[in-house]
Amino acid sequence: RIAEQKHLYGTNESMADKRVTIEFSCPNTNKPLHLGHMRNDSLGESVAAVLKANGATVRKVNLINNRGVHICKSMLAYQKFGNGETPQSSGIKGDHLVGKYYVMFAKWAKEDPSAEDQAQEMLRQWEAGDEQVIALWKLMNGWTLDGLQESYEKMGISFDAYYYESETYKYGKDEILKGLEQGVFYREEDGSVWVDLEPIKLDKKVLLRKDGTSLYMTQDVGTAIMRHKDWPFDSLIYVVASEQQYHFRVLFYVLEKLGYEWASDLH
Repeated sequence: RIAEQKHLYGTNESMADKRVTIEFSCPNTNKPLHLGHMRNDSLGESVAAVLKANGATVRKVNLINNRGVHICKSMLAYQKFGNGETPQSSGIKGDHLVGKYYVMFAKWAKEDPSAEDQAQEMLRQWEAGDEQVIALWKLMNGWTLDGLQESYEKMGISFDAYYYESETYKYGKDEILKGLEQGVFYREEDGSVWVDLEPIKLDKKVLLRKDGTSLYMTQDVGTAIMRHKDWPFDSLIYVVASEQQYHFRVLFYVLEKLGYEWASDLH
């Protein structure tokens, strides 16, 4: 039967009525892919293939982490030490070149205590739409994305849709503020917004910083909601390292508190 059916052997329609979104890879645009990405990319493609073989309709998605203080660190270091270097002028693949400046920031931050504050300030400027900061961000993000695409092609990895944190973070912010109005979350004296995790036997988690800027959690809330609106799924699977278990336990709980019924179908 195997010889006869070849690659169709074992396929069935047991999940024919299921729509499954699977998220994997999710690189940062401040450095190249690493071994953990390769593992998750392999797992993501494999799980997608297994689900398809069982008849499910599968949508593979990638969230590009292209904003935040870590991105600003590469940008700040390039601004200070770059001297106009480009992937073309240096012969260095784009994602590796940006990664070089991320490493450079870490070295500089050890010598200059104000470096971290400068990176936070750059993030505030980015969120405020500062033209120069946005232009540098677009330039360096472009270099990284070109480099990442080259790597994906070499590994035979593909996606049906890409999401970008720069587009989803505001959406998450709005959701958290909505939850605050509904009394689902609460505000600390310093102005930051938190969720009480006592019902799931955890402590508490910050959802918006005191200066109003968002965190990974805020963005992931926005991204999940956006995905369900784009393509209503029966389940959403995140392929991540086991170190992320706490993060996702909190994320699923926050979405549940916001009243999204499909929060029980997140894995």
